[in-house]
Amino acid sequence: MKALVMEKPHQAVVKEVPYPAPRQGEVVIEVVQVGICGTDFHIFEGEFLSPYPLIPGHEFSGVVHELGEGVEGFRIGDRVTADPSLFCGRCRYCLTNRGNQCENWGALGNTVDGSMAEYVAVPARNVVKIPDGMTFETAAFIEPMACVVHAMNRLQLQAGQSVLLYGAGAMGLQLVQSLSRLGASRLTVADVSDRKLELARELGATDAVNVLRERQRLDGEKFDVVVDATGIPSVIEEAMTHLGKTAKYLQFGVTPKHAEIRVNPFDLYHKDWTILGSMAINYTFLNAFEWVKAGRVQLEPLVSKVITLEETPAFLAKPKDPELLKVQIKIRD
Repeated sequence: MKALVMEKPHQAVVKEVPYPAPRQGEVVIEVVQVGICGTDFHIFEGEFLSPYPLIPGHEFSGVVHELGEGVEGFRIGDRVTADPSLFCGRCRYCLTNRGNQCENWGALGNTVDGSMAEYVAVPARNVVKIPDGMTFETAAFIEPMACVVHAMNRLQLQAGQSVLLYGAGAMGLQLVQSLSRLGASRLTVADVSDRKLELARELGATDAVNVLRERQRLDGEKFDVVVDATGIPSVIEEAMTHLGKTAKYLQFGVTPKHAEIRVNPFDLYHKDWTILGSMAINYTFLNAFEWVKAGRVQLEPLVSKVITLEETPAFLAKPKDPELLKVQIKIRD
């Protein structure tokens, strides 16, 4: 089968690899659509936890192609998506509902071969059937939405709180919709793209600030909640200057593994700040699926571009276009 393989940092090629025959309890999915995540760029740059060589891809949808021994509840041809999480289920973190901190944590496309390929093998327990009315494009968004649901569970937003969000990319715009639905009052979004900021307003932001031209509008402004969805250390430091007293800060964007920021520990103590991280998914895939199925968030407007598998190595290697939202790969029609 054809797959995109990251041989090492900065080296991705499309080539023939062995078909992933299903083991007991696994389902082989013929992949239709795959989203390119910011984490995929970090893997390409050598900035994540991943081994090499690796087939990336953890946001995907497709159809059931083959069933492993002992699999029940699925048929060949079922339209599906899947949670890429590979928790061991035995360690103290898994046994206390903290699977995303599993001592043996793994994930399709991050630690083992993923879905930027014609076929991918997945534990049957991770596979979710999608309704006929849901597009493969939308179904490939369930995984990033599950990351957002986990972030919202971590944040525990209170109705009426003011929020400042840095980053109006595809993840940021999912956060905008979630924060507005969960009760944010003033919801200010900061980004460098007027087009993205306009979309943020349409999806629930009450204010939008282009930090290239209007940074002074944020001078002295304090918020109950500040969220970073950029993963850029300099932006994170700036974001934290807008924490009000007793505020919460949420680090959602993935940073380079060895990045550092400066925080004033006296402010942390004196102003009663709460600093939170949000790592991937924590048993939130089904909740995200139900939220999306019910039409509570808009995802298809967040797809800027669809490319082929063969176009993907060059796309990963070129500088990021700040105007793009989600880019997906179509593997088959």
